[in-house]
Amino acid sequence: MTLMRWRPRRGLEPFRSLTGIQDEMNRLFDLTLSEWPFERQGLFAGEWAPAVDVVEHDDKVVVKAELPGVTDKDVDVSVVDQTLTIKGEKKEEEEKKEKGYHRLERSHGVFQRSITLPTSVASDKAKATFKNGILEIELPKKEEAKPKQIKVKVS
Repeated sequence: MTLMRWRPRRGLEPFRSLTGIQDEMNRLFDLTLSEWPFERQGLFAGEWAPAVDVVEHDDKVVVKAELPGVTDKDVDVSVVDQTLTIKGEKKEEEEKKEKGYHRLERSHGVFQRSITLPTSVASDKAKATFKNGILEIELPKKEEAKPKQIKVKVS
């Protein structure tokens, strides 16, 4: 055990001004509310949204979404302006009341994920494939959004 010198005013440094008090209160609230026990990002509330990758190429934008336990019939994809929306439902499996079940953490229910695309796309030419729980959407860029190279003559 380490011996420390006792300084009666040592813990009061943050309280020398009103901003110090406010900063300390903010820190306490952030610490208390952000690390609520027994809750991790909606896991126990049944909230779920698919993880998404968005990759921009020269001629298209590719979006991949992980949808484990979802079938292609339960997914709806739409594009409005520069926003891609993926809606669907993850069905609940038949509830089993057998011995040996200790924890049921897999979520189910309706989900929706909206992603702002990095550029304007031709939504009427979009292609979507669904394989092994991965939804892949290819969105071709509009002609005005594609990069153009202009040669400049130097004289």
